[in-house]
Amino acid sequence: MRVPSARAETAPDLPRFPEKLTGVTDGDELLLASLGYKQELRREFTPWELFGLGFSIIELFPSIASVLAYAVPNGGPFAVVWGWAISSFFLLAVGLAIAELGSAAPTSGGLYYWTHKFSSPRYKNVLSWVVGYSNTIGLIAGVAGVDWGFSQQVMAAASIGSNLSFTPTSAQTFGVYAAILVTHGLVCSVAAKYIARLQTIYVTLNTLLCFAIIIGVPAATPKEFKNSAKVVFTSSGFQNISGWPDGFAFVLSFLVPIWTLGGYDSPVHISEEASNASFAVPWAIMSATVAGLVVGWGINIALAFNMGTDMEAIAGSEFGQPMAQLTVSSRQIFAFSRDGGLPFSRFLRRVNKHTHTPIHAVWFSASIALLFGLLSFAGAVAISAIFSLGVAGQYLAFLVPVSARWLGKNDFKPGRFHLGIFSLPVATTAALWMTFILVVIMFPTSPGPTAKTMNYTVVVWGGVIILSLVYFYFPKYGGVYWFTGPVSTLEDSDSSRGDVTIEEKGLAVGKVYQQELQVEVSGNRS
Repeated sequence: MRVPSARAETAPDLPRFPEKLTGVTDGDELLLASLGYKQELRREFTPWELFGLGFSIIELFPSIASVLAYAVPNGGPFAVVWGWAISSFFLLAVGLAIAELGSAAPTSGGLYYWTHKFSSPRYKNVLSWVVGYSNTIGLIAGVAGVDWGFSQQVMAAASIGSNLSFTPTSAQTFGVYAAILVTHGLVCSVAAKYIARLQTIYVTLNTLLCFAIIIGVPAATPKEFKNSAKVVFTSSGFQNISGWPDGFAFVLSFLVPIWTLGGYDSPVHISEEASNASFAVPWAIMSATVAGLVVGWGINIALAFNMGTDMEAIAGSEFGQPMAQLTVSSRQIFAFSRDGGLPFSRFLRRVNKHTHTPIHAVWFSASIALLFGLLSFAGAVAISAIFSLGVAGQYLAFLVPVSARWLGKNDFKPGRFHLGIFSLPVATTAALWMTFILVVIMFPTSPGPTAKTMNYTVVVWGGVIILSLVYFYFPKYGGVYWFTGPVSTLEDSDSSRGDVTIEEKGLAVGKVYQQELQVEVSGNRS
C-alpha cells in the first residue's frame, strides 16, 4: 500500500498548512512531522536493509556460542533444544508488541517517546526519562559487550597461532578493544547509505555461517560425541550440574535465546533513515525475530546432537556485529539528546552536514563503551556485569511503553502493522515475560555465590536507575525542572501564520496524515 503524500489541502475543520510550513515532501516525512520532528537524517535504508541490520545484530551462531554456557550446565542437550523452543513463544510476543508500536510511531527515540506519549500525565516525564537512560546505557553496554568479545576472539586467535606460547594480558586485550572501537567509530561516521549497503553482505555471511554450522558440525563430529534423539528431545538428556533445583536450572537455560535475540528496537532507532518506515520497521523486527528463532533453533539442535555428554568440558567463544550495534546506539543518543535528555545535548544532537549522520553521538557512544572496558582490569566478574546491563537495561525500556499503552487512557493510533483484537493479549504476555526475566537475570549461575561468582547485574543496573532518578530530581538543576519529554523540531517558516504553535502544527499534521491514510484505505477496499 502506497504511503500518502503531503497535500496543501486539508479537511474543512483543520487549519490549512501549506507544504512550506512543515517542509514535508513525502509520506515518511509527513508521518515524522506528525510525531513532532522534522527530517534531519537521510532515508537510505530499504526495508530489506533494515531487516539486515536487525538480523546482523543478532549474529546467531557467534552469539549462541558465547552464551551456551547458560544452557549446558542447566539441563544439557535437553535444555539447549527445549529452552530455546519454549522461550521462542514469549520472545515472539515481545517482538510483536514492539513492532506494533514501531509501526504507529516510527521515530529514532522509539521507547522513551512511546513511554511519554502513552503514560499518565503525572508520571510520563519521569518514566520517559528513566526509559531513555535505561535504553541508552543498555545499548552502549551492548557495544562494549560485542567489541570486548571481538577483542578476546582476536587475542585467542593470536594465542592459537603461536601454539599457545603467547598469553595476552588485560592491557593488551584492552588495547585491541580500543582499536576496534575506533575502527567501528570511523565506519559508523560515514554516510548512512554505505552502512545500509553493507547489510546485504552481513546477511549473506551470517546465513552462510549458520548453514555451515548446521551441516558441518554433524559431518565433522566423531561418533563418540554424537547424541541420540532420545538424549536430545527427551528428559533422559537432562543434566543439571549447576546446583540449582532442576526446575529453576531449566529456567536459567532461557538466558541463551534472551541474550541472543534482544535487539528488537534496532530497526526502530534507524526508522528516521528508512524508507516506508511504518511498514519497514515492523517488517524488519518480525522478519529478524522469526528468522533468528527458527534458524537459531536449528543451530541448537545441531549442537545438541553433537556435543556429547560431558557438559563441563564444553566451552564457547564470543563475537558479535559491533558496527551495527554502534550505529543503533548512536541513533538512540541522537534522539534522546534532540529532546534534551542527555548532558551536552546541544552538542550530541548535531548532524554532520556532509554525511548527514550524528557523528558526535557515534563517538560519545564509543567513548563511554571504552570507559566500560576499563573494568576488565578489575576482573572478569566486573566486566561481565556491564554486559548483563545490556539485557536488563533493554528489557526495562521495552516493558514500560508496552505496559503504558494499556494501563491508562491515551491517543494510540495504529500504524500499518496492527494486531487488532490480539493486541492486548500479546502485550500482556510480553509484559509478564519481561518482568519474569528481569528477576531471573539477577540470579548467579549457582547457589551460594562468592565475591568472585556473584552476579553484580542488580548493582550495576540498579545504580544506573538510581543515578538517573537522582539527576532527574536534583535540586534546582535536575530534569524535573526542565525535561518535558519529546520536543518538536518543526520550524515555522510561514510568517503569515505566526499564531500557530509548534504543538499545533504537529497535531494538525498528524490529523492530516491519519485522514489521508483512512481515505486511501477506503479507496483500496472499494
